[in-house]
Amino acid sequence: MDDYNFPQVTQLAIPFFVAAILIELWLVRTGRAKGSFETRDTLTSLMMGTGNVVAGLLLGVVSYWALLWLWQFRFFNLGLSVWVFLAAFLLDDLRYYVYHRIAHRVRWVWAEHVNHHSSQHYNLSTALRQSWTGLFTFMFVLQAPLVLLGFHPAVIAFVFGFNLVWQFWIHTETIGKMWGWFEFIFNTPSHHRVHHATNPRYLDANYAGTLIIWDRMFGTFVKELEEDPPRFGIVKNIGTFNPLKVAFHEWIGMFKDALAPGLTLAQRLSYLIQPPGWSHDGSRDTSETLKAAYVRRNPGEAGKPGLPSCELSGGCPFGPDRGDWSYQASALTGGSE
Repeated sequence: MDDYNFPQVTQLAIPFFVAAILIELWLVRTGRAKGSFETRDTLTSLMMGTGNVVAGLLLGVVSYWALLWLWQFRFFNLGLSVWVFLAAFLLDDLRYYVYHRIAHRVRWVWAEHVNHHSSQHYNLSTALRQSWTGLFTFMFVLQAPLVLLGFHPAVIAFVFGFNLVWQFWIHTETIGKMWGWFEFIFNTPSHHRVHHATNPRYLDANYAGTLIIWDRMFGTFVKELEEDPPRFGIVKNIGTFNPLKVAFHEWIGMFKDALAPGLTLAQRLSYLIQPPGWSHDGSRDTSETLKAAYVRRNPGEAGKPGLPSCELSGGCPFGPDRGDWSYQASALTGGSE
């Protein structure tokens, strides 16, 4: 049972990745499709992807061996069947949603995930901008329940490969909105553009891997709006194409904060486990404070998907009714972001 040898789905898909990037690049550069490429940015993404593969070869075996060791304590042995693979894919997609949500809400995990969001461009090469340090977050423990339920670690690794392949093609601006039923069930380029955007309404939304139904079920779904086109990157862009800085800048910043003099133990731990942007003196912005500030400047947006109500934002200076004269006056004087 320990020697399953399933195909490496992501490795088999590499020729498709390369061909798709080249086709998208040609479409964008010839004006046939929407999008943007920057040579240094694309090269950085490719180097990050290469580093991720190397890190997986060198360190990925550690998490796999840990799960393989856990296999001996399984409650069931579900074996191999089409239904087992389908169930494994569905449950692992839910597991990915949980991981992804944690990655945006806990700085320790954000430190390894932030590099994927660090590009200010959104194209297929951005999908390859992956972490080198995923092992050190210990998030592979989220797969432990699946192993204990009787899904072999090799089965889990195999089905997750399809999840990763799906997530590749949704990193693009060349594809607009798709069919309604498709957008309702699956993660699409439109949904994932929201996830990569820094607009206040889009922060901390659309964590899905393959199925967007998880976001709809758990209240984290936000629709892409034409009147608020996504702005890509991170809230505080790092302004570098150096892959080493991209890979490690947040780890360095996090430990610098946690080890600063004069802090209590609780404050030091909070710099590791609180959401990105948290600070012991409240001097920095989190996604919540950014959303609240946006609503205070734009009260007509209060309570819309991804945004808090006036009450939760600390109160709006003007009424939320778009027809209210005071709201229109605030917009005319530069109140909109």
